[in-house]
Amino acid sequence: MKTILHVDLNNFYASVECRDDPSLRGKPVAVCGDIELRHGIVLAKSEAAKKQGVKTGYTIADAKRACPDLIVVKPRMDRYLEFSKGAKRIYAEYTDQVESFGIDECWLDLGSYGYGKETADEIRQKLKDDLGLTASVGVSYNKIFAKLGSDYKKPDATTVITEENYKSVLWPLPVGDMLFVGRSAEKRLRMYGICTIGDLAAADERMLRSLLGKNGAMLGRFANGLDNSVVARIDDPPLIKSIGNSTTAPRDLVSDDDIKQTYMTLSDLVASRLRRHGLKCRSVQISVRNGDLTAYTRQKKLISPICTSDEIFGAATALYAVNRSAGPVRSLGVRASDLETEDGLQMTFLDDIRKLKKESREKAIDLLRKKYGICAVVRGINLIDPSLSGFFSEGKYEIEDFFGDCVKI
Repeated sequence: MKTILHVDLNNFYASVECRDDPSLRGKPVAVCGDIELRHGIVLAKSEAAKKQGVKTGYTIADAKRACPDLIVVKPRMDRYLEFSKGAKRIYAEYTDQVESFGIDECWLDLGSYGYGKETADEIRQKLKDDLGLTASVGVSYNKIFAKLGSDYKKPDATTVITEENYKSVLWPLPVGDMLFVGRSAEKRLRMYGICTIGDLAAADERMLRSLLGKNGAMLGRFANGLDNSVVARIDDPPLIKSIGNSTTAPRDLVSDDDIKQTYMTLSDLVASRLRRHGLKCRSVQISVRNGDLTAYTRQKKLISPICTSDEIFGAATALYAVNRSAGPVRSLGVRASDLETEDGLQMTFLDDIRKLKKESREKAIDLLRKKYGICAVVRGINLIDPSLSGFFSEGKYEIEDFFGDCVKI
C-alpha cells in the first residue's frame, strides 16, 4: 500500500515575514494587499492574529477592528516563491513524486515506504532547521485523506489516517472540510441533510449525482477512501485545466467603456497565456464583484474553440451584458476552460480565414511583447483610461497571476 504525505506550510506568507524580521515573532501580523489599488484584504495572518479573530479575506479595516494592534505588511511574492522552492528541494530528498497544490502545499508519494509518520516528522524538522518554517503533515494511503490529515491538526503536527481509523477520525468532520466541496456545494448538501463527511460517504450515489452531477459521485467515493489519483513527478509539467486573470480596479467601474476596457485587458492576458501553452478554450467564464461586494460568476459554452483576445472579449462582454446588475463594479475576472491543444484540433473547410489571420496576427503580437515588453503593442481601447490597464504593465498583478496558470488537481 502506498504512503502519501500532504505537507502544508503553516501561515506561510506571515511565517516568512516573521522569519525575515524576528521582531514580528509572536505578534499579530497580517500580510495584506495594496490599499491604494483597492486590494487591501488579508492574504495571510500569523497564529497570534488568527487567535484574535483575524481571518483571510477580511478588509484591513475589519481585521484591525478584530485586532487593534495588528501589524500589516505588504506581500513579497518573489520571497515566498523562493521559500516554496526551498521546501520542494527538501521534499525531493525523499521522493521524485512531489506535486504542488498551491505555493505552500505539496503531496509526496513515498511508494510502499512504511515509515510515513517518522518521515513526516523528519521533514517537519528539516523545514524548521533549514527554512525556519513549520508545517502540518497528513499521512495516508491516498491524496484526499492525506490532505484532510494535514488540515486536521495545526500548526506543526503530523496526523496519520489509516484504513482502520479514517471513519472515526474523518467522518465526524463537517462536509465543507472535504477537498473540492466549495461553499455552494456545501450549502446544497446541507439542504439535503448531508452535514458531515460520514453523511457524504453514506449518501446514495444517484442522489449525489442529481445534486452535484458527476462531481457528486466523485465526492462520495472520496469520502469512502476510494481515491486512486497519482502524485505527479516533480519535473512533470502541470496539467492545466483553466487559465484566468482577474483584477480589483483602482476605482469603481461605472460606465460601459470602463467595463469594456477592463475586460479587454483581461481577455488579452488570458488569450496570450492560452497561446503560450498551445491551447484553445471551449468555455469562457466571467466573475463580477459589485461595489456592495455582492458577487457572481457566469459561464458560456462556445461553438468552436478560441484563443484570440477579440473572441474571448466578445464572449465575456456578452455574458456581462445579459447578467449585469445596477450600480458600480469593483472587480472583474475572465477565465478560459474546457481546454484543448491546438495540435489536437481538426481543421475544416468551414474555418473562417479571417479567424486564422486574427490568430496569426495575435501570435505576432506575442513575439513583439516577448522581445520588447508587454507595452510594445497596446490596443487603442486601453488608452481611454490608462489607470484601468496600467496595473498589468507595472507588474501589479493579482495573487493568481504571480503563480502563472491556474492548476487544478
